[in-house]
Amino acid sequence: MLLFFFLTSLNAFSQQSHSDEGLFKIAIMYPNAEGNTFNIEYYKTKHMPYVAAMLGSNLIKYTIEEGLSNVIPGQPLPYMAIGTFYVKNVEDYQKAIGPNITEIRADFANYTNAIPVILISEVVY
Repeated sequence: MLLFFFLTSLNAFSQQSHSDEGLFKIAIMYPNAEGNTFNIEYYKTKHMPYVAAMLGSNLIKYTIEEGLSNVIPGQPLPYMAIGTFYVKNVEDYQKAIGPNITEIRADFANYTNAIPVILISEVVY
C-alpha cells in the first residue's frame, strides 16, 4: 500500500506543468547586513507595481518574497527580500527599464538602504 501511494505521488509530481519554462527571470535580491533596512509593505504596494507597469505585455508575473531565516541554524539571513519578474524577453525588459532607471533607483530610499544584487536567468525547468 505504501509503495502504491509513493508511485502515485511520484506520477502526479512528474505530470506537473512547467509553465514558467522558457521565461526569463529577473531576481532582485536585497542583502541582509548590519544596518540594512527594508519596508516590505512599501515594496509590495508601491515599488513593485510601479516597476511592473513599465514592463507591459512582456511581464508574465512577478513575485515578492520576504526572507525568514537561513538554512543553517544560527547563521544570519542572507537576503531580507527578493523581488522577481518573469518576462518573455530580456531585451524588452532592458528597453523598458533603461529609460526609467534613475526614477527606479530614486524610489529605493522609500523602502531600503541596501544595494540590491540582480540576477537574470532563464527558467529551464
